[in-house]
Amino acid sequence: MIRIVPLKFQQAGRQYDFNALSLELKPGDKVIVETDRGRAMAIVVIPPREVQDSDAPEGLKNIQRIATEEDLALAETNSAREKDAHKFCVGRIRSRQLEMKLVRAEYAFDGSKIIFFFTADGRIDFRELVKDLAHHFHTRIEMRQIGVRDEAKQVGGLGICGRELCCCSFLTKFNPVSVKMAKEQGLALNPSKISGQCGRLLCCLGYEFETYKELKKGMPKCGKKIMWQDSECNVTSLDILRQQVTLRDGQGNCCCVTMEELRTGQANQPTTPEKSSGEALSNRLNNRKPQGQQSRRKQPSRGQTGQKQGQGQGQGQGQGRTEKATDESAKPKEQQNKQTKKESPEGKSPSKRRRRGRRRPRSGPKPGPSNPGSNKQGE
Repeated sequence: MIRIVPLKFQQAGRQYDFNALSLELKPGDKVIVETDRGRAMAIVVIPPREVQDSDAPEGLKNIQRIATEEDLALAETNSAREKDAHKFCVGRIRSRQLEMKLVRAEYAFDGSKIIFFFTADGRIDFRELVKDLAHHFHTRIEMRQIGVRDEAKQVGGLGICGRELCCCSFLTKFNPVSVKMAKEQGLALNPSKISGQCGRLLCCLGYEFETYKELKKGMPKCGKKIMWQDSECNVTSLDILRQQVTLRDGQGNCCCVTMEELRTGQANQPTTPEKSSGEALSNRLNNRKPQGQQSRRKQPSRGQTGQKQGQGQGQGQGQGRTEKATDESAKPKEQQNKQTKKESPEGKSPSKRRRRGRRRPRSGPKPGPSNPGSNKQGE
């Protein structure tokens, strides 16, 4: 049996398996290991596990020892020296006028060499730069060109979600991301919204891509025509997570249907009661038509208006409302009196004539345009 423990050399770096031998290790412990690039300090990810000798990977290297206080002090000294090396290299790049961007300088654990990470659009001739660095630091110099994603991983930062970048917090490797992932999830294809700090597509687009693919199976595509309740409808939009489809018929009416209702062909009855104002709580139908197609309400005629107002007075409505209705009903009758006045040969309205000796009754309503009895004289 072999005890294997995974180690990482950076916070979100790739994990490598080493032979733990008989050391008692726990997550977060720092150990000293021998790698192809020399001696280095690594961090324990999970406790060791035992595997068969046949299942062990080839070329498995052993852990030398657990890091001591001297090793930790040496690591802090190297990190301080890295800042000075970075500053000096940036000055030499500017003096040489090289089209490259220095990202980071990293010292080996034993100080045997310095690795400079940089980004550039194409190939750079940095032979003279290496000579300047080797003459100043008196050690081996290694120049390594990286991509923009690796740059964001080493520099770090905050994403558009407000959290720390995934590549510098927990992602150990970069998986390929495509625009198809954004299309499947219904995201806007705006480069500023689906791109990260590195200028490439967001790594988080691949987190839910497989889930959206499974949920989208069996759902109709946008623009497809389907039959729903004996009418041909057009699919306008999809809600993949809620499993709902928005349909529009030929008259412009829209309705939201679930996939279960599409399979059965019957709409589920709403369980909530209707509002007192007459608006239904069910959101199944949205009778939204353009303004040009909306049917105008028929306005009642003058005769119907007067008839309704007369009924309201007989039923004992409020006094203020009765006076308002009387004034509105009086307008057309005054026009009638003017017409009769023009038609009469004497030039006087017969409704205003009074006989001598006739008096108004003390009780009862006054004769007026609202009293049906007064209209007989005008006729």
